[in-house]
Amino acid sequence: MSTEEVLRPVIVLGGSLALTFAIGALADYLLRRADAAHPETPLWGLLRRCRVPLQLVVLTGLLLGLHGQTKLEGGLEDDQVSAIDRGLTLALMAGVGWLLVRVVTVVVELTYTRYAAKARDPGRRRRVRTQLTLIQRVATFVIIVVAVASMLLTFPAMRTVGTSMLASAGIIGIIAGVAAQSTLGNLFAGLQIAFGDLVRIGDTVVVEGEWGTVEEITLTFLTVKTWDERRFTVPVSYFTSRPFENWSRGGAEMTGTVFFQLDHTAPVVAMRERLHEVLLDCPDWDGRGWNLLVTDTTPSTIEVRALVTAADADAVWNVRCYVREQLIAWITEKHPYALPRITMAQPPLEPPETAHVELP
Repeated sequence: MSTEEVLRPVIVLGGSLALTFAIGALADYLLRRADAAHPETPLWGLLRRCRVPLQLVVLTGLLLGLHGQTKLEGGLEDDQVSAIDRGLTLALMAGVGWLLVRVVTVVVELTYTRYAAKARDPGRRRRVRTQLTLIQRVATFVIIVVAVASMLLTFPAMRTVGTSMLASAGIIGIIAGVAAQSTLGNLFAGLQIAFGDLVRIGDTVVVEGEWGTVEEITLTFLTVKTWDERRFTVPVSYFTSRPFENWSRGGAEMTGTVFFQLDHTAPVVAMRERLHEVLLDCPDWDGRGWNLLVTDTTPSTIEVRALVTAADADAVWNVRCYVREQLIAWITEKHPYALPRITMAQPPLEPPETAHVELP
């Protein structure tokens, strides 16, 4: 083997690596300049995620184009040359797919960041976030499917299989449609949720008696984080086929109630004044409204309802618990007679004496 045959691959490989790193460094420099011009968005941090797949695409593209032009395979057999070509082609396809997935992620993050900086309505921000997240998932799925299919078609055996599959596509399509009916239903339900604005990431919902916050929405399922940090997972078709409570629709403000069972002698007027004092000291009360009324009565007690308001579901829960705690403590200390009473008769200590009647 001559010196030229030894140096040629070293020069090509070294030059390709040097050019790849140079392009990566240039991309970093340009991204820093762009990030400095737009400090409101983390542009450089987001686009930096594309650096590795970009370098992979550049390196494999250079090697794929140069190894044949420089006759690097002069001492190799045809099978080995074919294997190198196929390996570089597969690496290039994988790199392009990886790069496109990262680009889609960056575009989605930048779009949401810029929109969130301008939009003041939390409901609209959650809606846009939900829509962009589902668009990102769909685009990522399509890119991966196309990349894998393209890589498989580089093998001659897979082309023959593909031709046979196309010949029976009608039958396979019918079978797949019947088998994947539930999955397709969830897929369309996910798109309907995203663009129909039924439920959004961050909404407070009640599903199957479980109260929590929507944490994640995918094309097939939805995750609700409950107040005790459990995850409640349901298919997205649930929200298009069954009724559910969405406490975040129409604004995040909430109205809560606290019920008390008290004696008929309870000082309702003084209790109403005390409720107002308690709410003034409660940081979670938003000041929109309050009230205290007797809503029901029984032979032994009366039902007193305290009405309070708060900015969101978490805050109204805190206000309800605070009001319940403070009013019960106040009644116990100042008006203990107002607590419910249970009247019980004192049982006799001994059985009564039975009359003795003498028979003649």
